[in-house]
Amino acid sequence: MRKTLIALAATTILASQAFAGAHGGKTIVETAIEAGSFTTLVAAVEAAGLVETLSGEGPFTVFAPTDEAFAALPAGTVESLLLPENRDQLIAILTYHIVPGAVMSTDLTDDMKAATVQGGEITIDLDNGVMVNDANVVSADITASNGVIHVIDKVIMPAM
Repeated sequence: MRKTLIALAATTILASQAFAGAHGGKTIVETAIEAGSFTTLVAAVEAAGLVETLSGEGPFTVFAPTDEAFAALPAGTVESLLLPENRDQLIAILTYHIVPGAVMSTDLTDDMKAATVQGGEITIDLDNGVMVNDANVVSADITASNGVIHVIDKVIMPAM
C-alpha cells in the first residue's frame, strides 16, 4: 500500500490554490469542511475520533491530503480504513500527517525532519518545490485559529 500511491492531476493544484489564505476564527476541522475538497479527510478524522483534538487549542500543523489524494490509493483502501476494526491503523495514518506546533512554509529548510503526532518522522525536501516525504505541497500556509494547513497531493504513510 505504501509504495502504490499515484501522482494526481493538475486539477488538484488549481482547486487547492483557491483554498489558500486565512480563515479567521475557524479551526482546522472547520476550515477543511468549508474548503469542500477534504470530505474524505474529514470523514476519516471523524471515524478516528480526532475531531475534538483537531478542533482543540493546538497549535497543529496538518499536511492535508485532498479527496483526489485519497482516491488515488488502491481500490478499497479508504473503505477498509474507515471500518471500526481498523481504527488504530487509521489513527496512525492520520496522526502521521500532523506535526505539533504551527509550522509555516518560511520555517522549512531542505532535508529537515519533523516529528509527527504519530511518533514517526517526515522529511521536507525543497529541491523541486516543497515535498513532504513523496507528496507535493500544492498550497501552503492556510491559517486556522488553532494552527496551519498545508495541502498535499498524496496520502503519506508511516512505517507500520
